[in-house]
Amino acid sequence: MRRRGEVGHTVGATRTPRDSWIEAGLQALAAGGPDAVRVEALAKRLGVTKGGFYGSFADRDALLRAMLDAWERESTDDVIDRVEREGGDPKSKIHRAGMLTFSSDRLLPIDLAIREWARRDPEVAARLRRVDDRRMALLRELIGTFCADPDEVEARSMLAFCVAIGAHFLAADHGGRTRAQVLAHVADLLLDRPRTDPGD
Repeated sequence: MRRRGEVGHTVGATRTPRDSWIEAGLQALAAGGPDAVRVEALAKRLGVTKGGFYGSFADRDALLRAMLDAWERESTDDVIDRVEREGGDPKSKIHRAGMLTFSSDRLLPIDLAIREWARRDPEVAARLRRVDDRRMALLRELIGTFCADPDEVEARSMLAFCVAIGAHFLAADHGGRTRAQVLAHVADLLLDRPRTDPGD
Protein backbone atom coordinates (compact mmCIF):
# COMPACT_ATOMS: atom_id res chain seq x y z
CA MET A 1 0.00 0.00 0.00
CA ARG A 2 1.11 3.58 -0.56
CA ARG A 3 2.59 5.42 2.40
CA ARG A 4 1.18 8.83 3.19
CA GLY A 5 3.13 11.45 1.30
CA GLU A 6 4.48 9.09 -1.37
CA VAL A 7 3.97 10.41 -4.90
CA GLY A 8 4.42 8.73 -8.25
CA HIS A 9 3.56 5.17 -7.28
CA THR A 10 2.98 2.38 -9.78
CA VAL A 11 0.92 -0.76 -9.72
CA GLY A 12 2.84 -3.48 -7.92
CA ALA A 13 2.41 -7.00 -6.63
CA THR A 14 1.56 -5.81 -3.10
CA ARG A 15 -1.27 -3.60 -4.32
CA THR A 16 -4.81 -4.51 -3.36
CA PRO A 17 -7.22 -5.36 -6.18
CA ARG A 18 -9.18 -2.17 -5.49
CA ASP A 19 -6.08 -0.01 -5.81
CA SER A 20 -5.14 -1.78 -9.03
CA TRP A 21 -8.50 -0.89 -10.60
CA ILE A 22 -8.16 2.72 -9.47
CA GLU A 23 -4.63 2.99 -10.84
CA ALA A 24 -5.62 1.44 -14.17
CA GLY A 25 -8.58 3.80 -14.32
CA LEU A 26 -6.39 6.85 -13.72
CA GLN A 27 -4.00 5.74 -16.46
CA ALA A 28 -6.91 5.27 -18.86
CA LEU A 29 -8.33 8.67 -17.89
CA ALA A 30 -5.00 10.37 -18.54
CA ALA A 31 -4.67 8.68 -21.92
CA GLY A 32 -8.20 9.03 -23.25
CA GLY A 33 -10.50 10.92 -20.88
CA PRO A 34 -13.40 9.51 -18.86
CA ASP A 35 -14.89 7.66 -21.84
CA ALA A 36 -11.74 5.51 -21.92
CA VAL A 37 -12.45 4.25 -18.39
CA ARG A 38 -14.35 1.09 -19.32
CA VAL A 39 -14.54 -1.95 -17.07
CA GLU A 40 -13.86 -4.44 -19.84
CA ALA A 41 -10.83 -2.53 -21.11
CA LEU A 42 -9.43 -2.14 -17.59
CA ALA A 43 -9.87 -5.84 -16.90
CA LYS A 44 -7.94 -6.65 -20.06
CA ARG A 45 -5.17 -4.25 -19.06
CA LEU A 46 -4.94 -5.87 -15.62
CA GLY A 47 -5.14 -9.39 -17.01
CA VAL A 48 -8.18 -10.27 -14.91
CA THR A 49 -11.87 -10.92 -15.47
CA LYS A 50 -14.61 -8.32 -15.21
CA GLY A 51 -16.05 -10.26 -12.27
CA GLY A 52 -13.21 -9.08 -10.05
CA PHE A 53 -14.25 -5.50 -10.62
CA TYR A 54 -17.62 -5.99 -8.95
CA GLY A 55 -15.92 -7.39 -5.87
CA SER A 56 -14.45 -3.93 -5.30
CA PHE A 57 -16.96 -1.52 -6.85
CA ALA A 58 -20.73 -1.44 -7.14
CA ASP A 59 -20.50 0.03 -10.64
CA ARG A 60 -18.41 2.20 -12.96
CA ASP A 61 -19.60 5.41 -11.24
CA ALA A 62 -18.19 4.10 -7.95
CA LEU A 63 -14.84 3.55 -9.67
CA LEU A 64 -14.88 7.07 -11.11
CA ARG A 65 -15.54 8.53 -7.66
CA ALA A 66 -12.72 6.46 -6.17
CA MET A 67 -10.40 7.66 -8.93
CA LEU A 68 -11.25 11.28 -8.14
CA ASP A 69 -10.67 10.59 -4.43
CA ALA A 70 -7.25 9.12 -5.20
CA TRP A 71 -6.30 12.01 -7.50
CA GLU A 72 -7.43 14.61 -4.96
CA ARG A 73 -5.50 12.95 -2.13
CA GLU A 74 -2.34 12.49 -4.20
CA SER A 75 -2.35 15.95 -5.75
CA THR A 76 -3.10 17.86 -2.53
CA ASP A 77 -2.48 15.97 0.72
CA ASP A 78 0.47 13.94 -0.57
CA VAL A 79 2.10 16.88 -2.37
CA ILE A 80 1.68 19.22 0.61
CA ASP A 81 2.99 16.57 3.01
CA ARG A 82 6.06 15.99 0.87
CA VAL A 83 6.74 19.71 0.45
CA GLU A 84 6.58 20.21 4.22
CA ARG A 85 8.61 17.10 4.97
CA GLU A 86 11.44 18.08 2.62
CA GLY A 87 11.52 21.62 4.02
CA GLY A 88 13.36 24.61 2.61
CA ASP A 89 12.44 28.25 2.27
CA PRO A 90 9.01 29.30 0.94
CA LYS A 91 10.28 29.91 -2.60
CA SER A 92 11.82 26.44 -2.73
CA LYS A 93 8.56 24.96 -1.46
CA ILE A 94 6.58 26.71 -4.22
CA HIS A 95 8.98 25.37 -6.83
CA ARG A 96 8.80 21.84 -5.39
CA ALA A 97 4.99 21.85 -5.24
CA GLY A 98 4.82 22.99 -8.86
CA MET A 99 7.30 20.35 -10.00
CA LEU A 100 5.45 17.57 -8.18
CA THR A 101 2.07 18.61 -9.55
CA PHE A 102 2.57 20.07 -13.00
CA SER A 103 5.93 18.75 -14.20
CA SER A 104 5.47 15.08 -13.41
CA ASP A 105 4.64 12.46 -16.01
CA ARG A 106 2.05 11.07 -13.58
CA LEU A 107 -0.03 13.83 -12.01
CA LEU A 108 0.07 16.30 -14.90
CA PRO A 109 -1.72 14.11 -17.51
CA ILE A 110 -4.36 13.15 -14.94
CA ASP A 111 -4.83 16.79 -13.91
CA LEU A 112 -5.26 17.95 -17.51
CA ALA A 113 -7.73 15.12 -18.23
CA ILE A 114 -9.78 16.06 -15.17
CA ARG A 115 -9.86 19.71 -16.27
CA GLU A 116 -11.31 18.64 -19.61
CA TRP A 117 -13.77 16.30 -17.90
CA ALA A 118 -14.87 19.11 -15.54
CA ARG A 119 -16.06 21.15 -18.52
CA ARG A 120 -18.98 18.77 -18.98
CA ASP A 121 -19.56 17.31 -15.52
CA PRO A 122 -20.65 19.63 -12.67
CA GLU A 123 -19.62 17.16 -9.95
CA VAL A 124 -16.12 16.87 -11.37
CA ALA A 125 -16.01 20.67 -11.72
CA ALA A 126 -16.85 21.01 -8.02
CA ARG A 127 -14.09 18.56 -7.13
CA LEU A 128 -11.59 20.41 -9.31
CA ARG A 129 -12.55 23.71 -7.69
CA ARG A 130 -11.88 22.23 -4.24
CA VAL A 131 -8.45 20.97 -5.32
CA ASP A 132 -7.54 24.26 -6.99
CA ASP A 133 -8.69 26.19 -3.91
CA ARG A 134 -6.29 24.17 -1.77
CA ARG A 135 -3.46 24.75 -4.22
CA MET A 136 -4.19 28.48 -4.31
CA ALA A 137 -4.30 28.57 -0.50
CA LEU A 138 -0.82 27.04 -0.38
CA LEU A 139 0.47 29.58 -2.89
CA ARG A 140 -1.06 32.48 -0.95
CA GLU A 141 0.49 31.24 2.28
CA LEU A 142 3.97 30.82 0.81
CA ILE A 143 4.00 33.95 -1.36
CA GLY A 144 2.67 35.91 1.61
CA THR A 145 5.94 35.24 3.42
CA PHE A 146 7.85 37.54 1.05
CA CYS A 147 5.08 39.77 -0.30
CA ALA A 148 3.07 41.95 2.11
CA ASP A 149 0.38 43.34 -0.21
CA PRO A 150 -2.67 41.00 -0.19
CA ASP A 151 -3.69 42.09 -3.68
CA GLU A 152 -0.22 41.36 -5.01
CA VAL A 153 -0.17 38.01 -3.22
CA GLU A 154 -3.41 37.07 -4.95
CA ALA A 155 -2.18 38.29 -8.33
CA ARG A 156 1.14 36.44 -8.06
CA SER A 157 -0.64 33.27 -6.91
CA MET A 158 -3.04 33.39 -9.83
CA LEU A 159 -0.30 34.11 -12.34
CA ALA A 160 1.84 31.26 -11.00
CA PHE A 161 -1.07 28.85 -11.24
CA CYS A 162 -2.08 30.02 -14.72
CA VAL A 163 1.48 29.67 -16.01
CA ALA A 164 1.82 26.18 -14.51
CA ILE A 165 -1.29 25.00 -16.35
CA GLY A 166 -1.34 27.21 -19.43
CA ALA A 167 2.24 26.57 -20.48
CA HIS A 168 1.20 23.04 -21.48
CA PHE A 169 -1.31 24.42 -23.99
CA LEU A 170 0.66 27.33 -25.42
CA ALA A 171 2.07 26.64 -28.90
CA ALA A 172 3.85 29.98 -29.40
CA ASP A 173 7.54 30.43 -30.10
CA HIS A 174 9.65 32.70 -27.88
CA GLY A 175 11.89 34.67 -30.21
CA GLY A 176 14.94 32.43 -30.04
CA ARG A 177 14.48 31.58 -26.39
CA THR A 178 13.53 28.10 -25.23
CA ARG A 179 10.34 27.46 -23.30
CA ALA A 180 12.48 26.42 -20.31
CA GLN A 181 14.34 29.74 -20.38
CA VAL A 182 11.13 31.76 -20.46
CA LEU A 183 9.50 29.73 -17.69
CA ALA A 184 12.61 30.09 -15.52
CA HIS A 185 12.48 33.87 -15.92
CA VAL A 186 8.73 33.87 -15.19
CA ALA A 187 9.41 31.98 -11.96
CA ASP A 188 12.11 34.49 -10.98
CA LEU A 189 9.70 37.38 -11.54
CA LEU A 190 6.81 35.77 -9.66
CA LEU A 191 8.98 34.67 -6.75
CA ASP A 192 10.88 37.98 -6.58
CA ARG A 193 14.30 36.36 -6.78
CA PRO A 194 17.48 37.09 -8.77
CA ARG A 195 17.40 35.85 -12.33
CA THR A 196 18.69 32.31 -12.58
CA ASP A 197 20.30 30.37 -15.40
CA PRO A 198 17.64 27.86 -16.62
CA GLY A 199 20.46 25.41 -17.25
CA ASP A 200 21.16 25.19 -13.52
